[in-house]
Amino acid sequence: MKRILFFLALAILTYDVPAQITPLWLMNPSISPDGQTIAFGYKGRLYTVNASGGTATPLTVGGAYDQMPVWSHDGKSIAFASDRYGNFDVFVIPVKGGTARRLTYYSGNDFPTDFSPDNKKVLFLSARNAPAKSVRYSIRLFLNLYEVSANGGRPVLVSAAGMERAHYNSSGSQIIFEDVKGYEDAWRKHATSAVTRDVWLFDVSSQTYKQISTFNGEDREPVFSNDGKSVYYLSEQKGTQNIFKTSLASNTSNQQLTTFKTNPVRNLSRSANDILCFTWNGEIYTMHPNSQPAKVSIQIANAGDDDIQKTIPVSGNISEFAVSPNGKEIAFVNRGEIFVTAVENGETKRVTNTPQQERMVQWAPDGRSLIYATERGNSWDIYKSSIVRKEEPYFYASTILKEESVIASEKEEFQPKYSPDGKKIGYIEERNILKVYDVDTKKTVTILPEGNNYSYADGDWSFSWSPDSKWLIFDNSDGYGFTSNIAMRKADGSSQISFPVNSGFGEGNGKWALDGKALLWQSSKLGRKSLAFQGSSEDDIYAVFFDKEAYDQFKLSKEDFALLQEKEKAKDSAKSKEIKPGEKKVAEDSVKELKLDLTDLENRQVRLTINSSTISDYALAKDSNKLYYLAAFEKGFDLWETNPRTHNTRILAKLGSTGGNLSLSKDGSTLILSSNGGLIQVNTKNGKVTPVPIKSNMLLDEAAERAYIFEHAWRQVKKKIYDPKLGGASWDAYKNIYQRFLPHINNNYDFQVLLSEFLGELDVSHSGGRYRPNNKDGDQTATLGLLYDETYKGKGLKITEVIAGGPIDLAKSKVKPGDILEAIDGQPITDDTDWNALLNHKEGKNTLLSFSGSAGNWEEVIRPGSPGAEVTLMYNRWTKIMADMVDRLSGGKIGYVHVKSMNDASFRDTYDRVMGKERDKKALIVDTRFNGGGWL
Repeated sequence: MKRILFFLALAILTYDVPAQITPLWLMNPSISPDGQTIAFGYKGRLYTVNASGGTATPLTVGGAYDQMPVWSHDGKSIAFASDRYGNFDVFVIPVKGGTARRLTYYSGNDFPTDFSPDNKKVLFLSARNAPAKSVRYSIRLFLNLYEVSANGGRPVLVSAAGMERAHYNSSGSQIIFEDVKGYEDAWRKHATSAVTRDVWLFDVSSQTYKQISTFNGEDREPVFSNDGKSVYYLSEQKGTQNIFKTSLASNTSNQQLTTFKTNPVRNLSRSANDILCFTWNGEIYTMHPNSQPAKVSIQIANAGDDDIQKTIPVSGNISEFAVSPNGKEIAFVNRGEIFVTAVENGETKRVTNTPQQERMVQWAPDGRSLIYATERGNSWDIYKSSIVRKEEPYFYASTILKEESVIASEKEEFQPKYSPDGKKIGYIEERNILKVYDVDTKKTVTILPEGNNYSYADGDWSFSWSPDSKWLIFDNSDGYGFTSNIAMRKADGSSQISFPVNSGFGEGNGKWALDGKALLWQSSKLGRKSLAFQGSSEDDIYAVFFDKEAYDQFKLSKEDFALLQEKEKAKDSAKSKEIKPGEKKVAEDSVKELKLDLTDLENRQVRLTINSSTISDYALAKDSNKLYYLAAFEKGFDLWETNPRTHNTRILAKLGSTGGNLSLSKDGSTLILSSNGGLIQVNTKNGKVTPVPIKSNMLLDEAAERAYIFEHAWRQVKKKIYDPKLGGASWDAYKNIYQRFLPHINNNYDFQVLLSEFLGELDVSHSGGRYRPNNKDGDQTATLGLLYDETYKGKGLKITEVIAGGPIDLAKSKVKPGDILEAIDGQPITDDTDWNALLNHKEGKNTLLSFSGSAGNWEEVIRPGSPGAEVTLMYNRWTKIMADMVDRLSGGKIGYVHVKSMNDASFRDTYDRVMGKERDKKALIVDTRFNGGGWL
């Protein structure tokens, strides 16, 4: 019996032992001072492993993302960055294991780079305000270098020059670092420009800087040699990024140490005996002096808990919707999947379940099918899902659905729309060709050929069927850049393309109205129009009438139109009485073939709105008595209602939303709107707002989703950017290189780096992966609107400047430079206190500040501001410093203006200053440094 139990126990123990895997995409390796151990990151956790290889041991566990391990020089502790509180803070943990101790409390990101030579302090980088005397710009770009006690406490500023990868020499007298000059993706390869990085040396005692590298490309990640006389660093000066060594005495003696031909060397660190450690091609290598690189063979126990699918709610992330023909159901897209929900009770059914994206969903006229675009295989194709069982009238309550491809080829096909009679499907091919597909014959007709439109982003131009299914209206730039007009053509292609309006201001969001007798559109003709292509504009809604009688009726007064409606109602009543037994009554919603009068249209145009505004979408009631539109005048979009005849206008529902689309029910009683990622109903009589309940969750396979996003990025580049003649990079080959790392990524931090490395092979600007986690419950450090002497080591915080426009910049405040902020809400600020923790979640809340200084000891109560608001104030402060400097140095003869971005607002600010304050100057300095870009 004991023998049986022994074998059972052995079997259980064997079953519980996790499988060993060979990991890839290893992050930020750091070799210990004695060269015996390597700390590194994998799937958001930190591990240690013998430098000769073997099975790695977890150093950190849990759901946070831990990265950038840094060894203390005695080898006893490791500092690292972790997002446990919603942003990256610096922590220290014993190498032998234990509880990690938090060192920093600022809600921006803090990243450790080194320990002080005596191991008592940790050197770290943080995006914080520049000192009062600094002329440096942008906390978004430049990082301050700080020291903090390894036991925790108040950070002390070391340098505000804007450093990365900073390391002390053995005596602590010098710091080697890479600089940052401008905005560029950190993983872009082979760039040569004014913003590529260089290696610099900082002398701590003299506070002076010396440039070490001079290559007009990337020189980065420097570390001192053991004797402090040389620097190891990474450079692209010979093509692929490799390791180089240069003497600090003479930086002309440059020696290349590695010769990898593809993929860059990254994440360089060094032991005390000059053993180098780095990553190449997703794995860790070491390199002893005068030796070749050697790969470190690493095994990790696979716990099997990385790629578990999770259930998330289906709400708050709706990107588009379509109301069913009977008005009882809504199809919508949430996180690239299609769902259908019942309008009244919120019962919801998932229609698609794929890692790939589905979008652009539309209903078939019979309400029993949905048509949509999906990116499966090698292209965007058009699919259809239908209810199988005849006894099931609704999607949301259906049991079996049938999916089938409708239009599928090697070309890109998306944005499908059924004709109202269900016999044809309009769609866009290769992003700029409009076609019509015959459901029965399977033949296609080209309505708008290639060369007329340029699509910058999918879905940025649209089309619409006429009620009789005979005509299409569509956006058409006619080959003239970015101004688009509404064009029209018969759906069988038999007519020429015509432009019913053709305004120089362009038209958009065209819709058929009055049973096809009129066309509605938006235009900025009378509103404020952005001077940049992609900028906000103030639009009006217009109508042009294809039927003279309909136009005449529309121009009737309110009273005359009411009288006409009474007469028509009486006429319809009389006709119904004349119907003999057995005769069929003509359906009220039967569609007559349109007879469009396309002559003299300029005399049948009407402005429907009384004032211009930023309009998201609109809908006209069937009787044309009410026009509903989403407009932004104040904070967010509200639902407005106007009578086009009387121009009586009012807010029907105060929403304050982010904008979106709206759909009016057939009887005109209800509007369905997308608002702030959800769906709402609005009663058109009383403006009552009711959320559309969505009762559903979805199973999310994040690993499969990341694999799709990678594939999508590869295809987007191949379709829209890639040219083998430029640079000669084999895009397909690079896909194979980077795709193999996907199984080793379980989080979006690592995934964004993978995308950036992948896209960085193109050597183009404006590319890369971006990830901005939603940390609504994380730390948020409020701001006081003060600058401090961050080298000051007395009690409290020594104030160097009150920021103009900040929370303390008040007439009643006594605070002046030189005063000391001693306490926040009664909590003293001491050397062992990170004062940022005292401002956590204090934005907008009454906060008691205790001061001492020129006015004695006193207290003030203020409401701290947000970090975002202070960024704007610091920008205004910096531009004033620059302008004052130019004025002083030129004796008032030269003017100055900074162009913040290439957008409408920045242009107006620039024009205002140049043609105002600077108009009498003999010359003008136009500063475009740190420009945020745009479409001006």
